[in-house]
Amino acid sequence: MGQAAAARGVIGRNIAKPPEADGVYTAGCAAPERWRMGSSADIHLMIFGDSTAAGVGCTVADEVPGVLLARGLAEETGQRIRLSTKAIAGATSKGLEGQVDAMFVAGPPPDAAVIFIGANDVTKKFSIPASAARLGDAVERLTAKGCVVAVGTCPDLGVVTAIPQPLRTVVRNWGRRLAHAQTARTLGAGGHPVALADLLAPEFLAAPDTMFSADRFHPSAAGYELAAQQILPVLASALGVWHGGPLPELPTVSAAAESRRAIPRATAAVDRFLRRRTAEIDAEIDSAAEDLLRRGDGRQAGL
Repeated sequence: MGQAAAARGVIGRNIAKPPEADGVYTAGCAAPERWRMGSSADIHLMIFGDSTAAGVGCTVADEVPGVLLARGLAEETGQRIRLSTKAIAGATSKGLEGQVDAMFVAGPPPDAAVIFIGANDVTKKFSIPASAARLGDAVERLTAKGCVVAVGTCPDLGVVTAIPQPLRTVVRNWGRRLAHAQTARTLGAGGHPVALADLLAPEFLAAPDTMFSADRFHPSAAGYELAAQQILPVLASALGVWHGGPLPELPTVSAAAESRRAIPRATAAVDRFLRRRTAEIDAEIDSAAEDLLRRGDGRQAGL
């Protein structure tokens, strides 16, 4: 708890409102068209989730992940892509129901949806099964209406150096377990999970000054671009409009973070072996000493 308080003090609270980016995107457009009653679009893309979905840490609209995805779909298809954002900074899986409710109130469901959720569930210590179930419910409500859903599962919080050790390892393991549970629930609900924990960790570990924004917690423009590059092929393929080549095999565990743990794990294993062997030697010495004492007592009795 002390380390969590220290981390919050370092990271602070980013209250800056992310750039507004909704509108209609076309291939090569400098700025989106404002959506008005009577406007048309070929694909309606909606973004749900937390601050990473909303783009906290971005300074201009072109950096927001939703914009990157909308532009990517427009370039890939040559079609008009409408972007709508329901994501709210600070949201957890408990807020997804309200975001989806707001979508149904506003109008018909979109053709495609992207959800980024999980980090706040970890920092608030929510139950992993319950968090994953809430995500699965949201995905199921969307897919039931014919919406294609891509989910960026819980990121690897082990790359956030503002979180001290050993708390960083704790939240990383918790986030990894949540990501695995989210993957299962998303697949079960007909969605398409993308393992951001593994796909982003190597770059974030290699260049934290570039990949993190000023608060050292949310991604920078480069970090969001990297995330969008992983989501776009999965989303476009699910929509049947991907022409960029075969999709890569997406891993589910952060190889980069695991590699950083290899030496500590080996060291810990050696330490455990040495402690166990030392205890065994101590026990052997104690046993030998007791045996010698018993023999000495026997000799004294014989005299």
